[in-house]
Amino acid sequence: MAKKQVSTDDLIAFIIQGIEDVKGEDIQLLDLRDIENTVCDYFIICSGNSNTQVNAISGSVQKLVSKEIKDKPWHIEGSGNAEWILMDYVNVVVHIFQKQIRDFYDIESLWGDAKITQIKPA
Repeated sequence: MAKKQVSTDDLIAFIIQGIEDVKGEDIQLLDLRDIENTVCDYFIICSGNSNTQVNAISGSVQKLVSKEIKDKPWHIEGSGNAEWILMDYVNVVVHIFQKQIRDFYDIESLWGDAKITQIKPA
């Protein structure tokens, strides 16, 4: 059976649902499409309260996306210490931070030209 084409919007929706399923906080969607020389179209950024929760968010996203649309990250970094996990779905990159690490790196400010959407908890 051929793999059906999955829209980026579907991928984003399932990633956000995976984050919300394990109480990830302060979810933001950064639309990078109008910025030149970006590595992807979207960043999804969220926070967890501990390395356990950060790992749980990553696992939840992977499981849900795999189950719903048969996709898996091209690359994952940071699972070892789970202060900042990056999940690369090619045109969507997910950043899962512990709060203090997120505050320190403040990548939302680095991408200040992006259109930022605050995702309200479901």
